[in-house]
Amino acid sequence: MEAIILVLVIAIAVLAVTTMVRSVRIVPQQRMDVVERLGKYKRTLSPGLNLLVPFVDAVRTKVDMREQVVSFPPQPVITSDNLVVSIDTVLYFKVVDPVRATYEISNFLQAIEQLTVTTLRNVIGSLDLERALTSREEINKHLSSVLDETTGRWGIKVTRVEIKAIEPPPSIRDSMEKQMRAERERRATILNAEGHKQAAILTAEGEKQSQVLRADGDRQARILQAEGQAKAIRTVFDAIHQANPSQKVLAYQYLQALPQIANGTANKVWIVPTELTKALEGMGGALGGLAGMVGDVPAAGVDAGAVEREAAAAAEAASAEAQKVNAEVRAAEAEATGQATPGALTASDGVPPAAALGSADYQHGGEVEKA
Repeated sequence: MEAIILVLVIAIAVLAVTTMVRSVRIVPQQRMDVVERLGKYKRTLSPGLNLLVPFVDAVRTKVDMREQVVSFPPQPVITSDNLVVSIDTVLYFKVVDPVRATYEISNFLQAIEQLTVTTLRNVIGSLDLERALTSREEINKHLSSVLDETTGRWGIKVTRVEIKAIEPPPSIRDSMEKQMRAERERRATILNAEGHKQAAILTAEGEKQSQVLRADGDRQARILQAEGQAKAIRTVFDAIHQANPSQKVLAYQYLQALPQIANGTANKVWIVPTELTKALEGMGGALGGLAGMVGDVPAAGVDAGAVEREAAAAAEAASAEAQKVNAEVRAAEAEATGQATPGALTASDGVPPAAALGSADYQHGGEVEKA
């Protein structure tokens, strides 16, 4: 008897604990529990502590109210140009009404997946491959609007639909890679040509500017050189006029210039005029006769004999150079014509320096005294 009573007490205690457990329901945050009473919807439990009628009320579904992400497997889709592409999609959604999500459709995830595939095929089927690859944003917006409108009556809000990948067939990928490679090579060739063009233009501009600057520099240098020569000539001319040189000085300078004229590197043939002897005699007479002119008397301290000797030496050098040039001219003419050239000085026609200077000692057959 006592054993039976003990069993009954234990059974009553177990029943009481079970009843208490089934009557108390703790719902976590961001979850809603749909409760049915005797198979009929009764209420929705909110997060926190909730009391139920034991053995009468039962939780039908536990709905997660957070936003969820579902990645669908690749789906084959045919484009308008009859190419089969594989498209991966990602869906973002959340349950806004747990009651309708429970009773309006049996499996809303499967329904959303099938709806996404059919809508995607309709959208991609109206586009060719190139537009499908470049119009992802438009496809995403169209899918979002269609899915949101359809799943709204299920108590589900589609927040975002993204196309993760569009994979064309391998043959199409090879063709696209070749086309892209050719396009890139074309752009590289164009850019290279543009670079060479710009480099050539800049080089030509630089050469043009350098030539202009060089020409301007040469012009300015010539102008400055001409101005310097003009100033030098004017200075020499003014100095000559201010010094008022005598005829003896001018004749002496002329005699000193004759050897330099004969020894010029560019002088291959020097034609000596027949009047040279007369000119030398005239200069000699001028040098001898101008000593008595007024204003030509040597100044005190100047050795007149030294001046005459230097003039005689210059006249002798000029006469020797004239004879040498005359001999070369005669030889050249003899080789060309075989005859002597009239009017040219012969070797025996040389004029002694004393005669060119008009010395009185030479006129009397005497020799010039040397110091």
